[in-house]
Amino acid sequence: MRLSETRLLATRMPETSPPALRARRPAVFIDKDGTLVENVPYNVDPALLRFTPHALAGLALLARAGFALVVVTNQPGLATGRFSRAAFEQLRRALVRRVFDEAGVVLCGVHACPHAPDSSGRPVCACRKPMPGLLREAALQHGLDLTRSWMVGDILDDVEAGRRAGCRSVLLDVGNETLWQRGPLREPQHRVGDLFEAAQCIVRGEGAMLSSRTTEAAI
Repeated sequence: MRLSETRLLATRMPETSPPALRARRPAVFIDKDGTLVENVPYNVDPALLRFTPHALAGLALLARAGFALVVVTNQPGLATGRFSRAAFEQLRRALVRRVFDEAGVVLCGVHACPHAPDSSGRPVCACRKPMPGLLREAALQHGLDLTRSWMVGDILDDVEAGRRAGCRSVLLDVGNETLWQRGPLREPQHRVGDLFEAAQCIVRGEGAMLSSRTTEAAI
């Protein structure tokens, strides 16, 4: 895969109107494998997509609360040749379609990092989580307010990516994190059991922030 192709994949988000046409709004960035859908390693077969428990209900709750929904996912299989860009694009389209068909929710987009880590597992780019590049890129493209946004994922690399981008974070504590390498940027605001619980925490947290801002403005 040529470098120009990997950059195109990492920046391609065609689902919404230009950000200049709408006000900045908060988003929820959602990890794909293990958070939104069941983790099937290197899967690009739409028939194998299975949503995690209560994921669709969580998406619907967040959408009703006014959040933009953006999937952010590491896809090293592109760099290692396990699947093609065209195959992943087919999966992306199927995921967007199924979310709309089954939950009535429009995903703002699906951002994918196409790079593999180095031999020790560390990112070699700015877009592979735990780096914040995918979130910052989506914010620029869609006019999103990172300070009012959240990152939801099933491992601490997701938490760190959110915190580095200036977001709050929720960890789905479902057994997918195995290393537990702790640090100030790897502490989530909430630990929950599924995406619907995460959505409930986020909606309550946003309401508390709005209430606090209203009080401060009155003072």
